[in-house]
This record gives sequence, structure tokens and C-alpha cells, in this order.
Amino acid sequence: MRTAYSVETVRAAERELMARLPEGALMQRAAAGLAAVCAGLLGRVYGARVVLLVGAGDNGGDALYAGARLARRGAGVTAVPVDPERVHEGGLRALLAAGGRLAGAVPGRADLVLDGLVGIGGRGGLRPAAAALVERIPAGAPVVAVDLPSGVDADTGEVAGAAVHADVTVTFGAYKPGLLIDPGASRTGALRLVDIGLSLPDPDAEALQHADVAELLPAPAAESDKYRRGVVGVLAGSAQYPGAAVLAVAGALRGGAGAVRYVGPAADAVLARYPETLIGRGRVQAWVVGPGLGEGRAAEVAEALADPVPVLVDADGLRGLDPQVLRARPAETLLTPHAGEAAALLGTSREAVEAARLSSVRTLAARYGATALLKGSTTLVAHPGGGPVRVNPTGTAWLATAGSGDVLSGLAGSLLASGLAAADAASVAAYVHGLAGRRAAGGAPLHAQQIAEFLPEAWRDIREEARYGTGRGGHRA
Repeated sequence: MRTAYSVETVRAAERELMARLPEGALMQRAAAGLAAVCAGLLGRVYGARVVLLVGAGDNGGDALYAGARLARRGAGVTAVPVDPERVHEGGLRALLAAGGRLAGAVPGRADLVLDGLVGIGGRGGLRPAAAALVERIPAGAPVVAVDLPSGVDADTGEVAGAAVHADVTVTFGAYKPGLLIDPGASRTGALRLVDIGLSLPDPDAEALQHADVAELLPAPAAESDKYRRGVVGVLAGSAQYPGAAVLAVAGALRGGAGAVRYVGPAADAVLARYPETLIGRGRVQAWVVGPGLGEGRAAEVAEALADPVPVLVDADGLRGLDPQVLRARPAETLLTPHAGEAAALLGTSREAVEAARLSSVRTLAARYGATALLKGSTTLVAHPGGGPVRVNPTGTAWLATAGSGDVLSGLAGSLLASGLAAADAASVAAYVHGLAGRRAAGGAPLHAQQIAEFLPEAWRDIREEARYGTGRGGHRA
């Protein structure tokens, strides 16, 4: 499990540790780890040209001390401060003593650039002077961000203006939510964590890894039959959108439940593709409601919500939901909107949801008393009772294709029917779905049916890597 902590939590842990260490020891730990990562990226340190972009705070100090370590190994290190009158004194002294130099402009060539402009306390994007330095980073030079890319909000991943795009981010002590959640996550590059000895409480966000997902994937026992494994009901599709029903059933059939029961007007299309599907109402352990329903089906949605079993609501089923009804349900509800649907549920704009994904998914879960899965470039899962938000680390931009969400809904609903709690079903479904999409795409366009077809391969990969350590993980670096 990759866990992330708020700035306030990290700062408190740092203060507690610094009180027990000699002055400056914590910064030296961070700088040593940072320098080691940089040396590994350079390969040959001696003679390498390293540029430090240096802010006034401790972030700049980390960069300067790391630069001093590289300079002592023969690198040519140049520090370019945002404000020459406000530079970390100890770090600058160490750099100059090691043979580094201070400059007023960014050199035209570099083998590596360290972004030490703004630390985890920064808010509101880069100021003009810092942004001007970033614009002058030599073309082709790899950028290593110190703790996080400058301009990214460490707590939320929000980017309010200019921000650094890093190739590698070396973060200290703990991951921060903004490193895992877009738009910030798309600017971090490969993540490297340097352990500096912090003692931390419960996290604010977490990302499952292969081993975590493998433990949650349902597996039939010797005495299992299709009913013991769970039956998932799918209320989806319409005359206009029969394909949504087919795709939701495709995902559900590959999600671990023993049987899929379809209710709706697209039965012929579903049976033509999946003759093993049960047709018509009957007892189920969970419902998937909404993909491709179209308009005028509110009574059917209400009937499913009245069933005392877990219900996943997606797409057209999300229209006009009453928070009071969801809060009164005796079983869990899982909402799976994309940003536009979440905006309608929250009474705001799509742009506002996209810009503040973390707070949006938390608000959605709290307001409707339901587990919320917010789809997007970073899929997030929030529990109505609070606690860490789950951040999905798998996927590919090619998943942004028609019908992809229908497959995800069916998969998550099947996991619900197999007995997983809503937050686990949502997190596991997003993880497997993202990995299947990545496998199916292979760097090229894909269509939704391919995602469903690759779900078994993703499922097997997760189990095999967790068991044998095959090195084929689906998570981001």
C-alpha cells in the first residue's frame, strides 16, 4: 500500500523528529537521498553539468546540500536562485565550499536540473520570477523535483498556474496526496521516496498495489456454486443504447460473481453475446443500475434502490438522486460518476470538479452518504464516513473511450455481489480495469469490448505477481 499524508501531518512529524536530532540532521538525510537518486540518473557524476533552481526556503536548502554532494564527486554544479538576497545560508555555504557556483541566469546546457523552487507549503502556482526560471530550463535536460514539482499543491494535486513538469520527483518522509492525484500527478514523473525516519499516523490518501488487490480478489472455494459466489443484477441499456447493457454485462461476467442477471429492453443483444446471462428479475446480491438507461426510467432505479442489497449507480441512473433516499438505505450504495456527472450531483461545474478532484469526491461521498468513485485521469474512491481516499494508480489515457465506464460498472457490481465492501469493490475494479486497459491498448487506441476481454489477463497478472514477484506490476512508477 502506498500511503500519502497531508502537509500538516508531515510538518508535525518533522517537528517531532527534529526535536530529537542535531540541528540540520533532517535536511542532511533528505539531501543525501536526493543526491543518491541524482547520481543514479546521471550514471557518471564526474564532469556532469547540474543546475539547481533554488527558492528561499528549506526546499532550496535541500537542493543546495544535494548539489554540494554532487560537486564533491566532480560534477559542475550551478545554483540559480529566484532571489539572490534570500538563499539558504548553510546550503549555499556548503555548495560553494564543494566547488559549486552561484549564477544569475540558467545556463544553456545541463545534464540534470533540480527543481528546488517551492516546497510542500507552496500554494497558488509559481510566482513570475520562479516561472521565468522554469521557462529557461535547457531543452532535453531531465528535471528532478525536490519533494514535489514546484507549483503543485501538495495536499490536493491542484495546479493554480504555472508548475514544473518533472521527470523524477524525490519526496521525503512520505508521499503527499498531490503527488498521486491529477493534475499534480501528471507533473511528478517517476516517484522516489526517501525515508528520513518520520513517525506518521493514519494516511489521508492511499493507493493499492498488486499485493493489496490480490488479497481482495474473490476466489471460489471447493464448495462454491454460482449462488454462493453471488448474483449481480444489471439494470442497463435501452433501445437507443443497447451496447451499454452488453458492456456492463461483459464486465460483470468477469468480476467474480457466480451469475449475472439482466433486466432491461436489451435482452436480445445481451443473450446474443453472452448466452449464460440470466434474464428477468430475481434474487440478487447486488445491483448495477444506470448504464445506457436513457430517460424516463426513474421508477426502475427507485425499485433497485429499494432492494436491501448493495447498489452501484452509474451514468443515467445518477440523474435526480435524492441524498435522503440513499442515506436511508440499509445496504451500501456506490456512485460512479465522471466529472460532468459529479458536477451535476454537486451543483457545480465540470471544471470545478476537475480542478479539485480530492475535495470533490470527499464532498460527494459525504453529501449522499454513499461510497463515491470519481472517474477520470486519476480515479478516486471516497468513503462516506471519511478516512483515506483511495487513489487508483493504474490506467492509460486510451481508457477515455465510449463504453469503458460501462465495463467498469459491471466489474465493480460483480465484486459487490461477491461480498466485497463498496470501497474495496470500487478500488479493486478501478485497479483491474485500469490494468486491463493498459494491457489491451499497448500504446494504441482501443475499444471498450477489448477492456472486458483483457480483464482475465489483468486478474491473473495481479495474482501471479503477488505470489511470485514476476515484476509485471500495473502501478505507476
